[in-house]
Amino acid sequence: MENQDLKNLPEGVQRVAAALKAKNHPHAPVMLDDAARTAQQAADALGIAVGQIAKSIIFRRRADDVAVLVITSGDRRVDEKKVEALVGKVGRADADFVKTRTGFSIGGVSPLAHTCPPVTLVDQDLFRFDEIWAAAGHPHGVFKLRPHDLAVLADAPTADVAQAVQP
Repeated sequence: MENQDLKNLPEGVQRVAAALKAKNHPHAPVMLDDAARTAQQAADALGIAVGQIAKSIIFRRRADDVAVLVITSGDRRVDEKKVEALVGKVGRADADFVKTRTGFSIGGVSPLAHTCPPVTLVDQDLFRFDEIWAAAGHPHGVFKLRPHDLAVLADAPTADVAQAVQP
């Protein structure tokens, strides 16, 4: 992505692009024509399986009000009890909390380049895939990576923190 193109991107996508470039990640963010606020919308737009979408879910840790980011496969649901066993009691995070702590709006939360670094966990189920896609700081922005790249870029441990979604 050229620097000229960067200037035309939303601020959150510019932050993600800069963070990816700083870590020598080979894939810059791309902007989709339609919003991808859900894993299914993103998968449809990219022509991939919904499980290949690395969705970022923010929780609020009750003990200290820190943001907890759980990155899981688009076809999985975060298991809060598993998360709590690793990081302590968590509660739901509202849109204001997410925006304030991450710098991103719900539907575009990236796994990296947050304004306040969260406690982060990467779900092991993402490793089922060779290639995954994550939000790039805006509902239209995404970037390609491998599950191993995600753990490195987010500087996060891999853990069992999800459950399969029942049809």
